[in-house]
Amino acid sequence: MSPRVLMPLAVLIATCVDNSPALAIVQYHKEFEKTYIDPDATVETDLSKLMTDRKNRCLICHQGKKKKNCNKYGEHFRTLLDRKKDKKDKEKIVAALKKVAKLRIDPEDKESRTFGELLADGKLPGGTLEELRKEPSKEATPTE
Repeated sequence: MSPRVLMPLAVLIATCVDNSPALAIVQYHKEFEKTYIDPDATVETDLSKLMTDRKNRCLICHQGKKKKNCNKYGEHFRTLLDRKKDKKDKEKIVAALKKVAKLRIDPEDKESRTFGELLADGKLPGGTLEELRKEPSKEATPTE
């Protein structure tokens, strides 16, 4: 076969092999990055490190290997948006990011920090990287 045929065929095969359904929406990620990552920052934080790690950056909102599992931050964010209707609505995405930022990590504790305070400190909103890599407990419900 000629290279003209082989190259498109190779691309087609490569795209079909990794055809796992991603629940993360790239527009959500882009707006999150614009809102919380300072491109001129000189100090590297847990958050900025994770955002540049293509393999693990989903852990901003998700937990474990299955991307259908959201962490606490992702669960709040998910309830504010419709994946299909809102994925291109930048204003609604930013509004959801701001609304979740105001929520307390522990809603029962009026002294607990907000997600926004964690993010401002460069911390991961859903927990430590080690916690986020673990599969959630069985009582946690996966997202749709």
